[in-house]
Amino acid sequence: MGIPLAALLGALGTGLLLFLLTWRAGIDGYRLVLVGIALWSIGTALTDWLLTNAEIHDAASAYVWITGSLNARTWDHAAPLAIALAVLLPVALALSRVLAVLQFGDDTARGLGVRLQPAQAATVLVAVGCIAFAVSAAGPVTFVALVVPQIAVRLTGGPRPPLLASGLLGAVLVVGADLVTRTVLPEALPVGILTAVIGAPYLLWLLVRGRRGSTV
Repeated sequence: MGIPLAALLGALGTGLLLFLLTWRAGIDGYRLVLVGIALWSIGTALTDWLLTNAEIHDAASAYVWITGSLNARTWDHAAPLAIALAVLLPVALALSRVLAVLQFGDDTARGLGVRLQPAQAATVLVAVGCIAFAVSAAGPVTFVALVVPQIAVRLTGGPRPPLLASGLLGAVLVVGADLVTRTVLPEALPVGILTAVIGAPYLLWLLVRGRRGSTV
C-alpha cells in the first residue's frame, strides 16, 4: 500500500493546490485547465530533474512507468485499485447527476438547488483519488481520458459521456492495447505508447471534424 498511499497524498496535495489557485469566488473551467497545465509543467520539470540525478537502472525503470505500462502488474497491484473503486465509484456515480447540472453554468446550477462549492470540491476530490490509484498501478497511460469519453458518447448517443460506459471502454482500450503489444507487435512496448498512437490521431480527427462542422 506504500506506493498507492504516496500517490494519493501527492495527488491530493496537487489537487488542493489546483483548487486554491483556481478559486475566484467559484471555479472557472478555463482557469482550471490553465492552472492545471502550469502545475503539470512544474511536475514534469521536477520529474526530469529526478531522472537526471537517478541511477541509470532506476531511471530506465521509472521511464517505462512514466510512459504507462502493465508489465509485471500482479493482483498485489490490483488490490488497492479494487479498494479505491469500492469506495470512490459509488460517490462518482452520485456526483454524475450533479455534473449534468454543472455543465449548464454556475448560475443555472445554483438556481436548480446545487450547492456549488461543495459539489465542485467533491468532484475534484473524487477525480484526484481515482487518478492517483490508477497511476500508482500502471503509470500515466496517455490519451485514454481524452478519447474514450468521445467514443462512449458516439456509441450511446447521449448528450454527454456516460460514466460507467466510459470506464468500461477505457479498461477495454488499455487491456486491448496491452494485449496487442504482447501478441501482435514484434517487441513488447509499454501500453502508453500504443494508446498514444491510437488516441492522438483520433483526437486530431475529432478536432478537425468539429472545426469543419462549426464553419458549415
